[in-house]
Order: sequence, then C-alpha cells, then structure tokens
Amino acid sequence: MPTHLTVIAISLAMLAAAAAPAAAQTLQYRSPAGVECRSQPDTGGVARAEAALAADPRNVARFIDLGLAQSAVRQFREAIRTFTRGFGLDSTNYGILYHLGVTRYALRDFAGAADAFARAQRRAPNAGELAGATDWLWMALARAGRSAEAQAMLDRRPDSLLVNNAYAQRLRLYRGLVLPDSVFSAADTADVQVATLSYGLGNWFLVRGDTTQAREWFERAIRSGGWPAFGFIVAERELRRLR
Repeated sequence: MPTHLTVIAISLAMLAAAAAPAAAQTLQYRSPAGVECRSQPDTGGVARAEAALAADPRNVARFIDLGLAQSAVRQFREAIRTFTRGFGLDSTNYGILYHLGVTRYALRDFAGAADAFARAQRRAPNAGELAGATDWLWMALARAGRSAEAQAMLDRRPDSLLVNNAYAQRLRLYRGLVLPDSVFSAADTADVQVATLSYGLGNWFLVRGDTTQAREWFERAIRSGGWPAFGFIVAERELRRLR
C-alpha cells in the first residue's frame, strides 16, 4: 500500500485544478487516446494569490487560495506543487482530507476513502462542500460493501443545508427521491458538470450490479471532455477495469 504521504501527494495530483505560468497554456493531461488538455491563461487571480502567499508564507489558507486560483484556470500541475508545499502545515484540513479520500477511492481503497470522507464531512466549510463529502462518503461505503451503513448515513441527513450542485443532484438519486433519468436537468451542459453527474449515475448502477448501464454512463463521463472533474478521472479507471 502507498504510504500516507504518498497517498496525499497523489491526491493533490488529482485535484480538479489547473496550473500554468500567467499567460501560458501548458499541457496538463494527455488521455489514453492521445487527446491533449491544456490550461487556461491567468486573468489575475493566480498572480494575486501568489502575492498573498508571499506575504504570509506560513498560512495554510494562502496555499489553498493559490491552489484554488490555479484550479480555476485549470493549471493543474502548478496547483499540485502548491498543495504539496502546503499540505504539511495542517493535517486536519478539510481540503486535504477530501482529496485524500478521492485518491484512496481511485486506488480502490474504499474503506480508507470512507474514513477520509467521514472526517472531511465533519469539517466541511459550507453547504456545497458538505454535499460533496456526503456524496463521496456514500459512494465509498457502498463500494466497500457497507450498504446498510451508507443508507444509515444518508438517513441522518448530514447534508441538510440547501444547495444546488451536482453532488446534491446525485444525493437525491441515492435517496430514491428522483429516478436516474431525472438526475440531469436542461441546464446541465457544462463539461465538468456532465462528467460529475455521469460518473455518479454510473457508480449508482454499478453498486446495483448493472455493469452495462454503469459502463454507458462512465463512457458518457469521458465523452463530456470535462477532464478536470474527479468523475472523469475515476470513470477512466472504472472503464479500464470493466473492459
């Protein structure tokens, strides 16, 4: 098994964020099919975050701000370096726990992922992040074969704060409040949103034993082109396993 620090480093490498010099659009990712994905140019957010970090280099929040600014323009590789520099300052940080959970999940360490997401869930800074941690916790528990525990967690409604994002839409499916064909809305056209929703649907079918439908939704996640989405990243791994 990877060491704790290795897992964290890998998790940071999977952040849905991008990194590049201010005006450059550098290669960030090349798919197995050879499709190249490049960062977007900085419009000022990265430069401002870099200046704030330089003025306060021991503040973990400044590292997070810079990484998120890099994420916003899909400058992934620089963001990886930023978070790698900052993660040692606070091992209880929500962002670190959340992305550690994603990495463990991608590595099929579902029990370890569930532990990380449960810890992240208790530290979520807002309703949107709480929905995300709750969603991934349900998926991790379900994939670990702990379906009763996953359902009990949903029944406690830890994500009771109202929010409208892809994770909240997926959670409604898990709770049986909507059917699979109602998860998408007419507004869900952005590449990352399509990848996120498609992976959630594919995983939902997978835990129910329907690999055919699961494969179709994982393939849709890839066709979306939303490569920064965790759903896109994990869908690629799922498809390699299902072939």
